[in-house]
This record gives sequence, structure tokens and C-alpha cells, in this order.
Amino acid sequence: MEITVGPLMYTALAEGPSDGPPVLLLHGFPEGSRCWREVVVLLAEAGLQCVAPDQRGYSPGARPLEFEAYALDLLVADAVGFLDALGWRHAHVVGHDWGAMIGWVLAARHPERVRSLTAVAVPHPAAFGAALRSDPDQQARSAYLRLFCEPSPRPEEILLAGDGSRLKAMYEGSTLEPDEVAAFVAPLQEPGALTAALHWYRAMDAKSYGDVPAVTVPTTYVWGDRDVAVGRLAATGCAAQVTGDYRFAELPETSHWVPEQAPDLLATLILERISR
Repeated sequence: MEITVGPLMYTALAEGPSDGPPVLLLHGFPEGSRCWREVVVLLAEAGLQCVAPDQRGYSPGARPLEFEAYALDLLVADAVGFLDALGWRHAHVVGHDWGAMIGWVLAARHPERVRSLTAVAVPHPAAFGAALRSDPDQQARSAYLRLFCEPSPRPEEILLAGDGSRLKAMYEGSTLEPDEVAAFVAPLQEPGALTAALHWYRAMDAKSYGDVPAVTVPTTYVWGDRDVAVGRLAATGCAAQVTGDYRFAELPETSHWVPEQAPDLLATLILERISR
């Protein structure tokens, strides 16, 4: 399906009955809506109406050129715009990686639009920021940010070299087959696509993320204990940033790529959150 928000057109994956409880699923880098394929089938079978947009930069019709167009406020406004365009007064929100970050901010700043939040891999921005400032382990895990935030073409050159070998290597631990990894990477090999995706990092502003308040809506945070990008201090620090009903679901022997590696378990956790 397609979703229009202002002048931008977003492609989206949609599954489930039109009268089911609405679920908005937000992907991360470098995945696109494809990461939710198995999860939405399971949620749809349970009677939920699921929509997973290809977010700003990932949809060809929503790919502004300047990095300022990927600032946090605009990314969150997109999520609100998805809800408005779909005619959803509120929805259960699920986010992975960058999608989790947008989910946290959406739930914190627009709690009336979020029935529940299931955030996967990336914790509340305040918890992540605190760990990044004080935890050597998290600092080491996040060293890649220096490359991704560079304003030069160098990050694109490095990631796209060798038929996107560096992008493909990011999926290590996901249990995806090589052809599946290639299918994830292919959209970012289109002209301008990877630059748009990296603009999410280039537009990062520490103050904007540091000002995100605690979340009051019912929340489940899902973290794999083999996540190479997010360490335990950031993960456990998330609890202090939720004042509503909260569950921390630690998945043993699970990588950063939870939707791809453990779709059945993730769908179960989402359904448990929604039913509470």
C-alpha cells in the first residue's frame, strides 16, 4: 500500500483485517519494512491490522536530499502523519533499532496516540545517552556512529564497496541466508537511497534526544543479549525511563536483528503487551 503524508509518498507493508486493532511497525537501519514480513503475518493471524511503512529516505517517494530533512522532529511527525493518514486515532506501536527510537519519542511526546509500545533493541534515548557518556563498553559498541555521521561521501563509499559487502556484514548474527541479506541490501544500492538512510545519523542532535521525557504508556522493551550495538547498561537503564506498566524482555543468544532472528517470540511479546 501507499501512504501520503504532506508532499511525501511512502510505500508500506500491510497485513490483517481492516477492523482489527491497529499496529504501526517502524523499521530501523538498514532494513526497511521487509524486516517485519514474518512478524506481521503472525500478528495478522491473531486479528491485528498491521501497517509497516518504509520510512523517510527508504521510500523512493519520500527521499528529500538535504540531511536537515531527517531531523528527529520530522521523523516523529511522519509517524503521527502515518496514523492520521490511516485514520487511526491511536495505535499499538512497535519499533526496531531507529524505529524503536522514533517509537520512544512518539510515545513520550504524543502519548494520546500510542496505546502501547514495544521497543526492540534500542532503549529510551535518555538511557542510551547516559550509557554512551559513562560506559566504555557502550562507547566501543557505538564507535560506528563516527563513520555514519560523517557529512562526506566516504560512508557511502565504504558501505557500498564490493557489492555492499559492509552492509551485508552488518547482518551477522541474524541467521538470515545470504540471498535474504542481499534482498535487504538491494534497496539501499539504488541511487541516493543509502545517503538518505545515513542522513538519519547525520541529522542527529544530542539536545533533541536528551530532552525526551519518560514514557507513560504501557511498554515492553526487547533486547537480545548478543546485540553488538547496545550493551547491558543501556538496556537495563531503560526501566527508569518508563512510568507506565513496563516489561524488560531479555532474549538469550539473540542478536540485534530480533525481528528476523526471532519473529515468533517477538510476535508473542507484542501480543502479550497488547492484551495486557
